[in-house]
Amino acid sequence: MIIAVDFDGTIVEHRYPQIGKEKLFAFETLKALQKQGHLLILWTIRTGKELDEAVEFCAKNGLEFYAVNKNFPEEKFDESVSRKINADIFIDDRNVGGFPGWGEIYQMLSKEVSENERELFLSRFKKAERKTFCGFIKSLFCKQ
Repeated sequence: MIIAVDFDGTIVEHRYPQIGKEKLFAFETLKALQKQGHLLILWTIRTGKELDEAVEFCAKNGLEFYAVNKNFPEEKFDESVSRKINADIFIDDRNVGGFPGWGEIYQMLSKEVSENERELFLSRFKKAERKTFCGFIKSLFCKQ
């Protein structure tokens, strides 16, 4: 799979423009997913010096990305084309339902987890996500 990963709030705590503290198990999980053959794209709002610092921080922690803010390494950024990345999965702290944590992400995506374990986990995650989303919707439209 091609996995697009956000930086601030996902790999590290959100301290933009500084680099926050590493999120628990972020680098271990991402490196394990790479070992399984997944391609990782760093997908972040950072540009220029801040982007270079993020890429360097990840490299110092043993994580090299397939591409950074683009679909493939050789791609040239063209402002007439959307910056949306062509990925199978996006890992971001701004997901509906919030960021589940790197341990849970590993369980969802790892080839080392059995299909039954993955289905059980995903059903639990979907129920929790639905409950959170439904609670949010109710708070918007229902009198309390």
